[in-house]
Amino acid sequence: MGGERRDTGGRRKVWVAGVASLALAGAGIGAWAAFGGDQGPRTGPPTASEVESAAESFLAAWADGDVTVAAEQTDDAKAAEAALRDFTGRARLEARDLRAGQAVGARVPYAVKAEFGHEGARADLTYETALTVVRRAGDGEAVVHWEPRVLHPRLTRGTRLAVRETGPAPVRAVDREGRVLDVREFPSLGPVVEGLRRTYAKEAGGRPGLELRAEQTAPASASTGTDSEPPRDTVLLSVPAGAPAQLRTTLDSRVQKAAEREVAARADASIVVMKPSSGEILAVANSRTGGPNTALEGRLAPGSTMKMITASLLLEKRLAAPDKPHPCPKTASYGGWPFHNVDDFDISGGTFRRSFAASCNTAFITQAARLADADLSRQAQDVFGIGGPWTVGLPAFTGSVPVEHAASKAAALIGQGQVRMNPLTMASVVSTARTGRFVQPRLVAPGVGHRAPATARRALDGAAHEQLRDLLRTTATSGSASGSMRGLKGDIGAKTGSAEVIGQEKPNGWFAAWHGDVAAAAVMQRGGRGGESAGPLVGAVLRAVDAR
Repeated sequence: MGGERRDTGGRRKVWVAGVASLALAGAGIGAWAAFGGDQGPRTGPPTASEVESAAESFLAAWADGDVTVAAEQTDDAKAAEAALRDFTGRARLEARDLRAGQAVGARVPYAVKAEFGHEGARADLTYETALTVVRRAGDGEAVVHWEPRVLHPRLTRGTRLAVRETGPAPVRAVDREGRVLDVREFPSLGPVVEGLRRTYAKEAGGRPGLELRAEQTAPASASTGTDSEPPRDTVLLSVPAGAPAQLRTTLDSRVQKAAEREVAARADASIVVMKPSSGEILAVANSRTGGPNTALEGRLAPGSTMKMITASLLLEKRLAAPDKPHPCPKTASYGGWPFHNVDDFDISGGTFRRSFAASCNTAFITQAARLADADLSRQAQDVFGIGGPWTVGLPAFTGSVPVEHAASKAAALIGQGQVRMNPLTMASVVSTARTGRFVQPRLVAPGVGHRAPATARRALDGAAHEQLRDLLRTTATSGSASGSMRGLKGDIGAKTGSAEVIGQEKPNGWFAAWHGDVAAAAVMQRGGRGGESAGPLVGAVLRAVDAR
């Protein structure tokens, strides 16, 4: 009446019941079937016993996981084996129980209980389908007629099984001390948390929702013999996402709160706060919470904050020194373009310190002829890591300082032309100015995801580093940044910047500064001078950190 087949673990089983009982009912069929032997291949419809035997052999081999043997019990071994391997390989299914029903002629219905298992997800899939026993061409053996619906009733010759994620795994982002970063409290972190979720969800232990589908691979064929075809990508099984994984970030919720408060009080403002010593990002905030993430992905001319890189270049090349005379005329020309200072000021008989602290444009333009076209680009990359393959933790623009020629080369020295930065890159630049060596900014611990941080080719020359720090300290205490840095004592440094934009009435205001081991950079688009727009934003956040 049938049989049961178990594996060594006693888990898989196949029942072929009630098939042999058809021998009497189907006696008329068996009576005229020729069995071959010496008379040649068997012909005629399969007998009831042949139907039972063929079905049992196929289902038993499938249940035992022997796909090659199972495929050999069909009339298309190649297609059957590929599909059976898809069942376990692509679909991540294991047949646990195959139970045949009452045969009707050569057709044997059966129930399948399979277990789905993929990346920690487990689910049962049960369904009913059927097989048909036919005589194989050539030798007349009774075998299973192969068609995709033998595996699942929703499969056709134009579909195959596939597992697809329904979305990223859920993640609960926490700050450096384990506090949950709720985007309702910190709206600027919406795109940041989402980016971290997409990058680190699985590595943090999260599991996404999954679907097992009958996926369309080719136009449905009329040879399937059905009046209508299943819809494309029919969902056969849905497995919900697992519990959220916890991902510890480098963010500091108290610094983030201060940054959120300050950008919310301003229009088109963006800021990044980080630790120069470690590269850990403490806060990322934008006034526009629903727009582009300017803080990390913006591509804006940085104006005079770029002079930190340019000054480091001049200092290393001995083309300037803090207390040596340095020209700062009202205007200067290079490559046929005239350049001027804000309000056309000049410094007569001044030093490079005075020019830097006052953010004199012409003090840098006058040095353009003494620099090779590639010098600034090389300095930005080799010392400050600009444009490198940073592994911040989510997509970020790491800056661009292309090689420029003629007038564009001079414009790049003061952060105009084709130079492009954002608060992240400028926070990194001012951090490198403080420490003398580039440390890549990051939002997660270095070990998460095994993504090695980017490095710069070399550190800033020791003497040039001390001179640059000295210049930035002067700017913060008595230069163009002093108003915004008021109240901050000890180890401080800052640089202001204004970047003109064609068609824009007011320039974009920039400000980058450090106080101890906390650095920040901000931009206020259309804000005007950096010391009057982005400067108070940075100063307020640094003071809030200092007051903790």
